[in-house]
Amino acid sequence: MALVVICGQPCSGKSKAALCLAESLKESEVKYQVRIIDEASFHLDRNESYANMPSEKNLRGVLRSEVDRSVAKDNIIIVDSLNSIKGYRYELWCLARAAGIRYCVVYCDVEENNCRKWNEERRAKGEASYNDTIFDDLVRRFERPDSRNRWDAPLFELWPHRDGIDKSCAAIVDAVSYLTKKVDSKTRDVKILQPTIATQTSRFSDANSLYELDKATQEVTNTIAEAQSQSFGGPLVGISVGKDLPTINISRPVGLPELRRMRRTFIKLTGQTSLSGPPPPSDADSAKRMFIDYLNRELGTS
Repeated sequence: MALVVICGQPCSGKSKAALCLAESLKESEVKYQVRIIDEASFHLDRNESYANMPSEKNLRGVLRSEVDRSVAKDNIIIVDSLNSIKGYRYELWCLARAAGIRYCVVYCDVEENNCRKWNEERRAKGEASYNDTIFDDLVRRFERPDSRNRWDAPLFELWPHRDGIDKSCAAIVDAVSYLTKKVDSKTRDVKILQPTIATQTSRFSDANSLYELDKATQEVTNTIAEAQSQSFGGPLVGISVGKDLPTINISRPVGLPELRRMRRTFIKLTGQTSLSGPPPPSDADSAKRMFIDYLNRELGTS
């Protein structure tokens, strides 16, 4: 139904804003499931996660993968993290577009000296905080959202130091209104992202075949993503998806965007073939077998 990206400097009130937004959405008349995805969901320490570029890249990958698995037209996902890099916000926007849902950014605008003070207060209380070196680095690299960018729009701005954060804040109220407003042919102020040709799956005449193919290929993709997270960048050889199915043998690490592109390409090719040949597979095992064979052929070890 919607993807909400919370962004801001370290210790700028993002998590409190995410909680207030989630509570307001749950109290609204729209009865959708609301979920917050953040570092704490995966028991990730903020200093370790931002200690170096590989760790930070891994953190973003974990969060992005969870968002990709979670976005749907029957729930609202709130991503509570720094989300400080505009290229990463663009990637999240692409996930929303591929899912055909609403998207918005909530920005906690707080001056650096106030963020630093709040970080020091948290440290003194023994709460989760950043060490000074990491804090300075994150502040330096922060890329402020700009509503002129499609991946930063619509943009709802909060000023926690000046106004505080609660459910009555104008930005929270406006965001809830945007996310829950009913849309019809006359609605102009709410934008639901539409998948492009590249992100749309092929439409088969047999709805069951489409369902099985989509579900089966997603399960294979999830298996690969999980295996890669445990392989430390090495080749994936002999990964099992199920009994009596071929194993996955991939010679190099494959990022989630590339896996998603290959999955879409496979579904399109299968749909095109079915127009002049046999119909697409109508059972999960057949679909998985075909997709695994395709991946092994395209990415397999020599």
